[in-house]
Amino acid sequence: MPAKNYGSFTREPAKRIFAQELSGAIHSFKESNDDKAPTFHVLPSGEKCNRVLIIGTLTHKEKKGDNHPMYVARIADPTGTFYVNAGSYQPEAMMQLAKLEPVTFVCAIGKINSYETPDKKILISIRIETIVPASEELKNKWVLDTAEQTLHRLNNLQNSPYLQTIETDYWIKPDTIRSAVKNAVATLPL
Repeated sequence: MPAKNYGSFTREPAKRIFAQELSGAIHSFKESNDDKAPTFHVLPSGEKCNRVLIIGTLTHKEKKGDNHPMYVARIADPTGTFYVNAGSYQPEAMMQLAKLEPVTFVCAIGKINSYETPDKKILISIRIETIVPASEELKNKWVLDTAEQTLHRLNNLQNSPYLQTIETDYWIKPDTIRSAVKNAVATLPL
């Protein structure tokens, strides 16, 4: 899907990605020096990604701060956990998240963030732009679509301009992702 152009900026399409793969997307970069340029993360399946579309179970939600409140939450899919947040710079998403209660299926779109700890560990989270309740049927469809898109990326990995980075720097390997995809699909009702 091509990026959408909104006048002076282009919005990157949101990619469907499982939690396990996102947790391994530790390499990030900008394609220009512009302050507003998006930060991309290299997915272990070989593509760059700025925005994601996720569906899973909201398992935890917590409000932090008083002067500048924000919500942090966890959303589980069949492969692992997404760590998400929404604060004063995402007021609509923050209000949407405030209304949701664990344990419920949710659909969220957001931008990938990474943070490097003092001991050099990279933590990956999603700054949500929107989050809404989802049905089990929609969640199951998302698992199938995400599995298909992930396998497509993996099948094209040898053509990725990021292949060397993935092979040398990433702890999560293609076979691990393939196994997670298979296990995710196996969780679906027949």
